Amino acid sequence: MSTFAARAERVAAVAARHADAVDREGRFPEEAVAALKAERLLGLQIPGQFGGEGAGLVQIAELCSTLGQACSAAAMVFAMHHIKVSSLVTHGLDSPWHGRLMERITREQLLVASSTTEAGIGGDLRNSLCAVETTGEVFALGKDASVISYGARADLILATARRHPDAATSDQVLVALMADQISLVRTGDWDTLGMRGTCSDGFRLEARNVPVEQILPKPFAEIAAQSMLASSHLLWSSVWYGIATYAVDRARAFVQAEARRRPGQVPPTALRLAEVSNAHQAMRGTIVSALRRFEDAHGDADTIGSVGFCVMLNNLKVTVSDMAVEIVRGALAIVGLAGYRNDTPFSLGRPLRDVLSAPLMIGNDRILANTAKLLLVQKGSGQLMSA
Repeated sequence: MSTFAARAERVAAVAARHADAVDREGRFPEEAVAALKAERLLGLQIPGQFGGEGAGLVQIAELCSTLGQACSAAAMVFAMHHIKVSSLVTHGLDSPWHGRLMERITREQLLVASSTTEAGIGGDLRNSLCAVETTGEVFALGKDASVISYGARADLILATARRHPDAATSDQVLVALMADQISLVRTGDWDTLGMRGTCSDGFRLEARNVPVEQILPKPFAEIAAQSMLASSHLLWSSVWYGIATYAVDRARAFVQAEARRRPGQVPPTALRLAEVSNAHQAMRGTIVSALRRFEDAHGDADTIGSVGFCVMLNNLKVTVSDMAVEIVRGALAIVGLAGYRNDTPFSLGRPLRDVLSAPLMIGNDRILANTAKLLLVQKGSGQLMSA
């Protein structure tokens, strides 16, 4: 087992012990995050020059899957943290301030959150109403953030905003805000069906006298296209695969137990298990293929920002999020009442509620609408091994 995998397994063991309490109480998975910090997994992506381990997205995705099998909320927190770190790694290397920030993330195991949603805009990543207001060498920012996942627990928040008050809503920048530079006033509670431990409350975010050097030098349009879109869809998908894997494992154990009780007979649920296993394998193949394409294109901004690549990533998110829901539902149908109950070894209530979030974040209809626009200008390919 690789050192990354062994460390992830130790964190997953901690996360699994507390997953039911995190869900039941709707609380932050503090034990799992403490274990992530103890195993120094929050700085994995950061290059060696800043004290990190230079891990690629394939390795991070594997860890997301491992954690997803233990605690969905802890896995999603880990994924969202690394989605933001990917933006720093891809677009902050030439900025002295952001270089020092990456050193701090590695050294202090800082937890990074994101503020991209906004009242009046919702989850439209590529538009902002709030704006950076610069005075000399400092800026101020006020944002009505409808959701900031684990915002009250984060050590820093990367927030989107318009470049200046007169800028178009799509002319955005990404700013790094340390926890001691901002005030957060809760405006909405995260009382949800699943993914309760992400604590994605709404906040009024206020920042004053923040040095302008904390604004990432690249336009957010480039950051979104070249790092955030890919890392979001790939790492989210890996979390959902982990949740689906947990459900398939429970279903398999149930069918095997049935077979042991009736030697020489194939349980009637075995056929359903074969169907679910087939879908699970197809889900894995879809994610692995996308990860390989991303790795092949790594550092090639033209390829990653191309229409075809964006369509592929959009299709990945929609396909995998729908598959994850159907796989967990299929596993529940196999296990039956033992999966519906919360007090059996085969209980699937928590993973089912958690995975129902997958088609909703970002809404699949919104992604399909975006894909529809892209398809109007995309040139098709009839080749099996390329798209």
